[in-house]
Amino acid sequence: MTIKMRPIALNLLSLAVFAAVWQAGSMAVGSPFFPAPLEIVRAFLRLAASGDTQGTSLWIHSWASLYRVLVGFAAGVLLGVPLGLLMGLYRNVYAATRSVIEPFRFIPPIAWIPLAIIFFSGLPRFAFLIFLGAFFPVFTSTLVGVQRVELVHRKVALVYGASRLYVLTHIVVPTVLPDILAGMRIAMGAAWLTIVAAELAGGTNEGLGRMMLNYSELLKIPEIIVGMILIGLIGFVLNEILLLVERYLFKWRWQVTL
Repeated sequence: MTIKMRPIALNLLSLAVFAAVWQAGSMAVGSPFFPAPLEIVRAFLRLAASGDTQGTSLWIHSWASLYRVLVGFAAGVLLGVPLGLLMGLYRNVYAATRSVIEPFRFIPPIAWIPLAIIFFSGLPRFAFLIFLGAFFPVFTSTLVGVQRVELVHRKVALVYGASRLYVLTHIVVPTVLPDILAGMRIAMGAAWLTIVAAELAGGTNEGLGRMMLNYSELLKIPEIIVGMILIGLIGFVLNEILLLVERYLFKWRWQVTL
């Protein structure tokens, strides 16, 4: 068995063991509120074929949540990276604004839902909330990464006539990029946590969070778990995509660690 096939086989084995334990637990409890894996599969097939109680397709729910996450996540990255670079390079700017920026980092995006409902509607509402969840992990990772760039490297480049733009694009950004990608992975998780809470708060008829809320009112546990599993799977796929980008950009790091 090759090295690449071994992790796949181990993960398939883990999934099989998990499903077996789940099945055994469901049989032992014998409660409709603890459905077996087969019931979840049947609920998934029903939703995929016929949609939910309102006739909305499972794929429409999934795409609605995914699209909102990607828009808010992109906004968080596009603002978090430049701002983190700026304040990392000009530490006096960060020191002067720290008392304003840092308190916002500890306010959970869920706390902004009432204001988001008042000031926004539709996609901007969800994008705003997800932006808040994604911005600070990216911003903080970038800021910390810039502070770890060796000052001597920047000084040597300037001594030899390099412009500030050259130093930024050829020294600072390549050094900070691993931290940026790590922050993006954390931000992606925060984005999914935020979108579910935002959709549960209402204001939309589409989205996995909304679908789960509708079925919770009907006490349909299998359909709720289908929504949970889809959220986990989509998040897993997005995280793997970011890992593939990291492996491609930093092949030498993976060669050293493996």
